[in-house]
Amino acid sequence: MSNSLLLSFKNRSIDQVPMLDDVRRQKELQTLVQKLGLAKTDRVNWSLLNLALIHPSFSREKNYQQLEFVGDAVVRLAAAEVLLESYPNAMVGEFAALRSIMVSDRSLAEIADRYGIERYLLASSSAALDKEGKISRLADAFEAILGALYLSTHTMELVRPWLDEHLQNKATEILKDPARQNYKDALQEWTQAQYKKLPIYQVQEVVNFIREEERFIAEVWMNNQKLGTGRGRSKKAAEQAAAKEAFILILQAQ
Repeated sequence: MSNSLLLSFKNRSIDQVPMLDDVRRQKELQTLVQKLGLAKTDRVNWSLLNLALIHPSFSREKNYQQLEFVGDAVVRLAAAEVLLESYPNAMVGEFAALRSIMVSDRSLAEIADRYGIERYLLASSSAALDKEGKISRLADAFEAILGALYLSTHTMELVRPWLDEHLQNKATEILKDPARQNYKDALQEWTQAQYKKLPIYQVQEVVNFIREEERFIAEVWMNNQKLGTGRGRSKKAAEQAAAKEAFILILQAQ
């Protein structure tokens, strides 16, 4: 993605935005755009949207990585605006914690899956069959799509009309059932916003544990203050449990 490519589309009118040479691919992308709820007349940069759906395994030179970088900022901004509009009295710490979950790979992959993004993604056979990498693959492509749509107009007009509902629903889901979410990411976002630091986890293996779920015990600390404690069958599970306790206590204190 070059500056000349971006500038060449920046000031063009709707009927000046060229279609792709590949007619079949053009129709595929038009179908995707319609699924997003955008109109046929919306000024979509088709070259950028096509690039947003090229996995690095398919092409090392031309792929979605730069657009993904832009899209990461786009979705974080959209989430911040949705939270501010929906919960104007919430504290900044709560905003940070909620947003970290709303824009996590898992959350973005869920949205991407609803639109069937993977069927439009060009990837090598090995990458496409990698089940463990599906979440990150979908999340990355989704961010790239957001980057392409934003750069099509250099505004949020092709993004927020359809994305806001998903972000709002995710925020509501988190507040109703936070146990389904990634507390470590949320807590990290909160501590970075509040203290510009990462939380510290201390994990120990329990001797003579009774249940497998209590094999490890973890504590999470910040500024010499214990924020939470948790147990789990693995170190990661124990850390997640400790982060959960800390995060819930933080929300309750807001």
